[in-house]
Amino acid sequence: MFNNPALSNVDRLSVSTNEAGLTMDQDAFGILYEQTARGVWAFLLRRTGDEQVAEDLLQETYYRFLRTERDYESDDHRRHYLFRIASNVAHDTLRRRRDRGTASVDPESLGSPVDEASVSRKRTDLARAMTHLNPRQREALWLAYAEGASHEEIAGILGLRKGSVKPLLFRARKKLAGLLGRGGVR
Repeated sequence: MFNNPALSNVDRLSVSTNEAGLTMDQDAFGILYEQTARGVWAFLLRRTGDEQVAEDLLQETYYRFLRTERDYESDDHRRHYLFRIASNVAHDTLRRRRDRGTASVDPESLGSPVDEASVSRKRTDLARAMTHLNPRQREALWLAYAEGASHEEIAGILGLRKGSVKPLLFRARKKLAGLLGRGGVR
């Protein structure tokens, strides 16, 4: 899955310079992809609940990222901008699904695709409890605790004001604690 399939797209485009608006060379992109693809894919999987859709959106995310002509202050800035694109791509896709009236995401599928018999009860309860949070709360918790993003970075990725992130995380943690405090979620 993570054998750098996006590089083949770059090769197919036959672009080695900024001819088509691509702002990174293949080597730099390969390094960025290796460092970020798993995290971005996991983020998209949590958001969409579908492995295939997450893989498709991962490719769309990197394509859009490559097409942007933008200067980055640091590698962290580049990484968080990538998550911002992923968040927007997922949001647009889910909105189009909703507008077309296609099947909505099954909340049970939003957890990691794991064999529940092989994981601990706590992890299973956490995955189920996360499905009871709204998508914005899930995204914020994921970015804060799985990706280690700061409040400012979360605000940028989710399109919020920086001051909105702390209360969002507080409410999400409080709701999650309440769900887990009941002895598990069914």
